[in-house]
Parts: sequence; C-alpha cells; structure tokens
Amino acid sequence: MNNSEVYVGLDIGTTSIKALVCESVKGQLKVIGVGVERSAGLNRGVIVDIDRTAQAISAAVAQAEEKSNVEIKSVVVGLPANYLQMQRVHGMITIATRGQSREIVNQDVIDVAREALTQSIPPEREIIDLIPTEFTVDGFSGIKDPRGMVGVRLEMKATLYTGPKTIIHNTKKAVQQAGYDIKDFVITPIATDFNLLNDGEQDFGTVVIDLGGGQTTTSIIHDHQLKYTYVDPEGGKYITKDISTVMNTSLKNAEQLKLNHGYAMASLADKDVQVDVDVVGQNDPVQYSEQYLSEIIEARVRQIFGRIQDRLKAIHAPELPGGVVLIGGVAALPGVKELAEEYFTGNIKVNVPEQMGIRHPRYAVSLSLGMYENQLSDIDRLIKQTVQRIDTIKSPHEEKRQNVNQPRQQWTEKSGKLQHSRQEAQQKPVTEESAPKKRKQNGLSNRFKNIFNNLFD
Repeated sequence: MNNSEVYVGLDIGTTSIKALVCESVKGQLKVIGVGVERSAGLNRGVIVDIDRTAQAISAAVAQAEEKSNVEIKSVVVGLPANYLQMQRVHGMITIATRGQSREIVNQDVIDVAREALTQSIPPEREIIDLIPTEFTVDGFSGIKDPRGMVGVRLEMKATLYTGPKTIIHNTKKAVQQAGYDIKDFVITPIATDFNLLNDGEQDFGTVVIDLGGGQTTTSIIHDHQLKYTYVDPEGGKYITKDISTVMNTSLKNAEQLKLNHGYAMASLADKDVQVDVDVVGQNDPVQYSEQYLSEIIEARVRQIFGRIQDRLKAIHAPELPGGVVLIGGVAALPGVKELAEEYFTGNIKVNVPEQMGIRHPRYAVSLSLGMYENQLSDIDRLIKQTVQRIDTIKSPHEEKRQNVNQPRQQWTEKSGKLQHSRQEAQQKPVTEESAPKKRKQNGLSNRFKNIFNNLFD
C-alpha cells in the first residue's frame, strides 16, 4: 500500500450495514473490499440499540477486512439527515502584525473558522460540520484558499450543520463499541450529492432521492451547496411489510418476492407469470401473478413519491436543470424510473456505481463516503479538525464579541417556510449580496435564484 491511502465508508442503514474499502492511489479511488450485514438495533435510520448495532457493524467491517486483506482501524461514518439544520455563518479576524499586513498561514484559517463557530447552539444539538463557501481577504471575495496571500483582514463565509446530540452520540458509541475509530462524520446527502453528481448538476441544481430501507431522504443541491433536506419515514422495509401482510407470508419470503419478481410500476409486470408464495397456515404454496405483487409495491412507492412531490411544491422548488437522481436499494426495482417520471419533472436517472462488485444503487452512499474523504482539500481538513476540537478550544475573540444576534435559520414545519425571528429580521441589514440579482446566473432565472436564497436564508 505504498503511496496509497485507504478509506472505509460505513453506511449504517435501517435494513443493512455496508462497509466499503476504497484504496486511493494518486487520487484515483478503487474499491478493494465490501462487507454487508443485516442491520440490527435501528429504526428509521436512527440507532435505538447500541449493542446490537455495534455487533452488526463489527460483522460488516470484518467481511470487508477479509475481502480487502486490509486491517481496518478507522471508518468514515455517514450520518442521516434526520432533524438536520443548516445555518449560514460568518467569521472575521485581523491578521496584521503591528499594523502591517502579513502572509496568511494555517493558523489564521483555524482562527477564522473558530470565529465562525461562535454561535448560540441549543444544548440538545451538536455541530456536525462546517463547510466554507468563500474567503475574503481585505475585501477581495471569492477566494477558495487564502493561504500564502498577504492581507490585514481575513473573513470566511460558511455553512454550519447541526444535528441532535442523541443521534450523533449513539452512532459514535456504536462504532467505537464495535472496535473502530471514527475518521470523520459526514452527512449522507453531502457525501452523495457532492460526489455522485457532476459539476454541472451541482452548479445548476439537482434533486437526489435516496430510497433506503427504513426511510427516504430527499435533498437539493444548488450552486455547489446543500440547500434542502426532507426525510420521509418510509422506505423499502415498508414495501416488504405490505407484501407480507397482503399475501400472508413471512417477511423473509416477502423480501425475496420483492427482489426477485417485483416491479415499481405494475403495468411493466407480466400478469401471466405466476409466482409460488408460501402462505402461513397452508401446506401448499399459493400462486399470485407478478402483476398483482407489483401492484402492492407500486402503491407504497406512489405514496412516498407523492409526499416528496408535495414537499417540493411547498417550498416552490423549480424544475432544476439537473433533474432527479435516484439512489438506494429501492431504486434498483424495475420501473422505478418510469414511476418517478409521473411525479417529478426534468431528467430522471438511477445512479449505479460503475466499479466491479458494487454495481447496485444500494452502494451509492458507502462509495460516496470514501470519495468525499479522498477529495477533501487541505482547507477542508483544517476546518474539520477545528470542528472536532471545538469543545476544548475557545475563540481568541470570543469574549469580545457576542453573536447572539446572528441571524439563524430553521425550517418551520407548521408554516412550511424558513423564517427568521422578528427581531433578527429587523436587525438583518440589506446588503448587495442579499439583494435580488438583476441578471441570470448559471442558466436560472431571477425568480428561481430568489426561491433558493429564501429557502436557505
């Protein structure tokens, strides 16, 4: 493994836990081992039994170790978007020495990130990540890496992501109890959206729907930023339960029927093809047509797509040039793309990893976790280290400035709008940045731009 580095993406799903070993050689990522284990101790993407989940994680990683012939000590863990909150933050520091400008170094980046992190975070929430959008040196904005530049004042605009402490703690505890260190926590939609979409799709805007086993996560990326997430509490597990209930068969049999004979769109199934079903309480199998089986599946998928469609309408999401990308295990069902076209506009496609051994939509998340970690820049790593140490360090200017009046955003389910408090709205200045743009950018109209600005602001 000379001149190479290994990343292990750990996708802790409701129905299965997947560990993907990726070797990076000269920037190129290659999958060298996969481990899959049936999940235990999870409900709708959230760990509810740490001991059982730890055992399942250990089994999945052990499989990946054996197949890759690599000793695994640390993993990159995906965090679900449940109750995720996004907040724009701003940090500013003076870097002049005795009134003279000087060259910006790593410590300055760390200090400005610490300044941006001086936010009022509710005690039940925890900082997950801080992703910079741009740096500004002495008024010159749009800088991605300010190190090596000379200036007096350094500013950073970034997006702060927070989540419930319970979800983060349980995930951390389960991984550590399984015997592994956590190299990084990555919010799943960030990993998938930033690595499975091409540059144009990230720039112009795309909807990504992760059709998982326990829940379905919808996210919007636009202008290379995660702008919106919605978690629907149903997924492939509920399709299996429906089949089990209607056909009066075991969950194990129902799962096999779904995988081997199911269609997401019943009209594509063959009504003349009969399937033997082991029915509880009967000695002989009962025959059902593939079309009847698929009608059960379609009903549940339609419910999920219908709720997602309603959510997108509620936030007035426009038709995005990038269309809709489907990932997750349920996305492998034949006909899911055709059914999605009835609910969503634009180009619809199913993302299937191209690497050998993982050509299935269910591996999209674990692969993207490894890709995300492999592509982190030096700036990103510096800021991540700062976030990880935030509990033990204090900002050098924290006592001098209080950010209690910093505008904070929260998605209000009741009203269906992103709102500021009345006091914050009054205090928020009108700037050139927040004013409506007069020209088209990235091919989107002013109205579409304002929709996303309002959604995020």
